[in-house]
Amino acid sequence: MPSRTASLDDTPASARDIDAVYQRVAEYMAPERLPAIREAYEFARQCHEGQFRKTGDPYITHPVAVTFAVATLELDHHAIAAALLHDVQEDCGIPNDTIKEKFGAEVARLVDGLSKLEKLPMRFAPSDQAARDGAQAQNLRKMFLAMAEDIRVVLIKLCDRLHNMRTLWAFPEEKQRRIARETLEIFAPLANRLGVWQIKWELEDLSFRYLEPEKYKEIADLLASKREARERYIKESTESLKAHLKEAGIKAEVTGRAKHIYSIHQKMQRYSSQHKTFDQIYDLLAIRVFVDDVSECYHALGVIHSLWRPIPGQFDDYIANPKDSMYQSLHTTVVSLNGRPLEIQIRTHDMHRVAEYGIAAHWRYKEGGKQQGRDEERIAWLRQLLDWQRDLSGAEDFVESVKTDIFHDQVFVYTPKGAVIDMPAGATPLDFAYRIHTDLGHQTVGAKVNGRMVALNSTVRNGDVVEIMRSRQGKGPSRDWLNANLGYVRTTHSKEKIRQWFRRQEREDNIARGHELLEKEMRRLGLDLGERQSQILAMFNYPTADDFYAALGYGGISTTSIARRLGALIQEEEAAAEPPPPLPSRPAPATLGGPGLRVLGVGNLLTTIARCCSPVPGDQIVGYVTRARGVTVHRADCHNVLNEDERERLLEVEWGTVAKLYPVAIRIEAWDRVGLLRDITTLVTDEKVNMVGVRTVENGDGSVNVLATLETTGIEQLSRLLNKMEIIRGVRTVERSVDRKRAKAGDAPLPRLSARR
Repeated sequence: MPSRTASLDDTPASARDIDAVYQRVAEYMAPERLPAIREAYEFARQCHEGQFRKTGDPYITHPVAVTFAVATLELDHHAIAAALLHDVQEDCGIPNDTIKEKFGAEVARLVDGLSKLEKLPMRFAPSDQAARDGAQAQNLRKMFLAMAEDIRVVLIKLCDRLHNMRTLWAFPEEKQRRIARETLEIFAPLANRLGVWQIKWELEDLSFRYLEPEKYKEIADLLASKREARERYIKESTESLKAHLKEAGIKAEVTGRAKHIYSIHQKMQRYSSQHKTFDQIYDLLAIRVFVDDVSECYHALGVIHSLWRPIPGQFDDYIANPKDSMYQSLHTTVVSLNGRPLEIQIRTHDMHRVAEYGIAAHWRYKEGGKQQGRDEERIAWLRQLLDWQRDLSGAEDFVESVKTDIFHDQVFVYTPKGAVIDMPAGATPLDFAYRIHTDLGHQTVGAKVNGRMVALNSTVRNGDVVEIMRSRQGKGPSRDWLNANLGYVRTTHSKEKIRQWFRRQEREDNIARGHELLEKEMRRLGLDLGERQSQILAMFNYPTADDFYAALGYGGISTTSIARRLGALIQEEEAAAEPPPPLPSRPAPATLGGPGLRVLGVGNLLTTIARCCSPVPGDQIVGYVTRARGVTVHRADCHNVLNEDERERLLEVEWGTVAKLYPVAIRIEAWDRVGLLRDITTLVTDEKVNMVGVRTVENGDGSVNVLATLETTGIEQLSRLLNKMEIIRGVRTVERSVDRKRAKAGDAPLPRLSARR
């Protein structure tokens, strides 16, 4: 197994020298295997003779660097030879039959698998989302099929991507960002899922460096400035812990470490809502304790908790409940020296090797196949994914499935009988029901978590006991379960099972339901369906309009995706449109009121948003020149604009770069109850939307109208908010509001638009 002292960090310095690879391989491989590896190197060197990388280095330095990383994972001699030869078929035109003849069928099969992954088309225009999803889905499917056949193909591919990321500086900025994004979304999570932590963290840090260089530098500088104090604190803590463990008769190795840059960035984002600074994030530092066996892990935990007070809710037992990546460890956070919180991980030496190298630490080929049965269990999640993907309706669904169901962190929950079910972090009781059985999901009417009734869109956590209550009447799922804004199901597996149920219903019913859903969404957003219907149909590329409405009816398309695509389309149209020709006696277009609006007019006039119709980006708009308060911007279908007698005071207006928040009035009709307004404001706050005004009007029949003004970024965010408000208890309807009782455009102006983010 890989030694604990081996590190992929050494690769850049030593990989240029093939002797470093031979030395690393000789540490764990039988001497009689080395000649075949030397032969593979010589063959690769001759094939790549005269070829150079973008960095200016001879091309052979790349396969040597990849092989060094593969050797650090201690893969077998076939994988080492394949790593050296992985580009000769694609870049040098060497037939696979030649590789098979020289190095054997197994090496040839690995090289062929790697070559097929390299051939996948991944370069599409940024605006071509459907093409990107299709290519990415093809990429993932082939990669997972290759993994199912031989996991070594993907381990070599990860090492290949690691070296490519280390030399990404030689490429143009646009290509750097594209490759970094793909690495962060696919390859780093894949390394994490396979448990190869050494590769995972470096892929994340390198991707982050190219995607957000300023934030990367900021965190790197903060770490550098605090290094001395951090090292002193870790040294004092480790020495104190070593002494107490020794007193207890526990033979242990204790080391300290800091989190990696991307990990720190994620924690800073997570804690920003709590107004915590860099210095207040307690788990930036960690101590690891290595012992000889499992019983000593728990013994050491007792010593630590007697030495330092544990923080409630900050303990995880991944020994009793290992992650799917095979990771095992005890995690606890304690109040250490000087009252500072400190994370401590306790594991055996074998567990640490698995934590660093994942599936490579239990390689099945090392012992002539003796490990094969165990490793088949370890990648059971992969087999399950390949089964699920056959049910998925399209490329977008498959990509979403991989990113949510497979690459997200896992939580472990229990059935009432004690069976452990692993779920993606953020999963709901309804996801749990569908994971148990499709019919159970369809018949779910309620759920209990730890003996208490909970909402079906609540989130399950590690250690929860989930009990599903079912209906025996077989009514089937609710369409609301597919509304992403309501959060009833989070996994693609659950969504697809619900869609399949609705697809089996009568087509005419689905078409009628689709019409109803689209009309309701457009009416609620205050948009004209007649003007946009043909564009909406074109966005989703269904053969006929009825096919589109049927898909909307059974949940294959969501109203959320329609709002998102429609908003993006309107912005693209406006960005691409040429400015209208100047009107007679008017000068060229001038930007007024900041970067959010573009008005055909003169000079530096005050520009305000009309209160009567509160337009937001995506609406068709028109400007009205007031007598004393500049230009007021209205929706084109505003009652005041349509009934304006002085048409010469109307100006052509268009949305420019959206850099602000825009007020929009909404009207909520609900049954009055204690806590109604609190629930509404809490939801708005949770969505990080500012409510700048609210009033209630009693209707005299036990119901109230809540009139609120929200600052939104556009139609997509507004759609999401209205969807979520509909499920607040007692709410009957929610829609945009136009107050037709207000005066004309000369009404009291809103403050000048400012860049509020």
